[in-house]
Amino acid sequence: MIDQSYFDALVNRSCERLSANETLLCTLDAESTDFIRLNHAVVRQAGSIDQANIGLQLIAGQTSTNASTSLTGVLADDEARMTLVLETLRGQLTHLGPDPHLLFCTDGLSSEHVAHGAVPASGDALGSIQAAAAGRDLVGVYAAGRKVSGFANSLGQRNWFETSTFNFDWTFYLGDSAVRDSAVRDKAAKNGYAGFDWNETEFLSKVATSNTHLNALARPSIAQPPNEYRTYLAPAAVRELVDLVSWGGFGMHSHQTKQTPLLRMVEADASLAPQVSLREDTRNGAAPNFQEQGFARPDEVVLIEAGRYRDTLVSPRSAKEFNAATNGASADEEPQSLAIDPGSADTKTALERLGTGLYVGNLWYTNFSDRPACRVTGMTRFATFWVEDGELVAPVDVLRFDDSIYNMLGTRLIELDDTAEVILDASSYEHRSNASVRVPGALVDGMRFTL
Repeated sequence: MIDQSYFDALVNRSCERLSANETLLCTLDAESTDFIRLNHAVVRQAGSIDQANIGLQLIAGQTSTNASTSLTGVLADDEARMTLVLETLRGQLTHLGPDPHLLFCTDGLSSEHVAHGAVPASGDALGSIQAAAAGRDLVGVYAAGRKVSGFANSLGQRNWFETSTFNFDWTFYLGDSAVRDSAVRDKAAKNGYAGFDWNETEFLSKVATSNTHLNALARPSIAQPPNEYRTYLAPAAVRELVDLVSWGGFGMHSHQTKQTPLLRMVEADASLAPQVSLREDTRNGAAPNFQEQGFARPDEVVLIEAGRYRDTLVSPRSAKEFNAATNGASADEEPQSLAIDPGSADTKTALERLGTGLYVGNLWYTNFSDRPACRVTGMTRFATFWVEDGELVAPVDVLRFDDSIYNMLGTRLIELDDTAEVILDASSYEHRSNASVRVPGALVDGMRFTL
């Protein structure tokens, strides 16, 4: 895997080829990841990926252009690739005009962050997974390994961020996943376990929850009519809601152009419940503490405090356009390490506290039904149950909800769990994602289901 000294050497050689009026920014994304895909709790595909990609942004005055190339780990070959990319970028600059919103760090501090937790060897993790899944039809993907992000520029700034994580995303199917009759079709309990330090006790606790849900799914399902129900949203369901709100919710550009779904919080004094505080928690996340123009990300940016909107994520371009200070946000100004502060309710008593109502393990296909009102819609799936007197009674057929965040996390929020779950983004397009959320479960008095 590409290490820090190799990255520095490669950048230094490229900087030697710059003209006096040119500035070069380089970003590195590298990983060494093991993937294991399972079906029927049997390994169907296993492999390892060791890859590195470097992005180059060439700047002359207020004009810039960028490109990227993969790295081989052979210095002579990678140096040749970088030289070719630089020549191409230099040619492009002659055809481009000035960018009025171009901003990059010119006085940044170099930094180094290396943290490797207790991530098990893939064989050990597989042994734990298969032992826990004995007798079950488990379908899932395990991904684990090192992730590296680097930044360097021709002004001498160097930043390095290296961490190790694991992410096991799995589902227990009620029947044979290859041949399922109509009585059990699509009945499954979905779960996940992710983080920096594997804890066998914590993993087995999650498996036990999935087993409990799967046993309950074996009962005949019931169809609940459209209505408002007292509802417990498990952390995975809360994550779906905050992920959707993060789509344009916290960025300066969306605020300045009045496109944020949280506009009423900013301009009409709307608020969430006082127990809701939400932050970009870089200090405890898996994303790097710097961004692609070299600006440092603070340990945290408090976005919502005690239900009130407090701060926005500001990318360098937005900072230049709206005459503000950047806080190291990415170009899309979406959170990379989002966290909701836990509440005071005992997580272990979620069903007891729910009493009678709906337990919702996951939400799917979420989208805005009225963006300016922060009203969202979506479907339940995988382990939604009717609960009576704190006991799982039966699985509930798929329901559609349509409700406002100002209700679900605002006026109708009863309480948040006292522990927050780490959920890593399982996507691996081009490379394994380093985005994460840390969220508790939520008890809501009257969530609106419409279909």
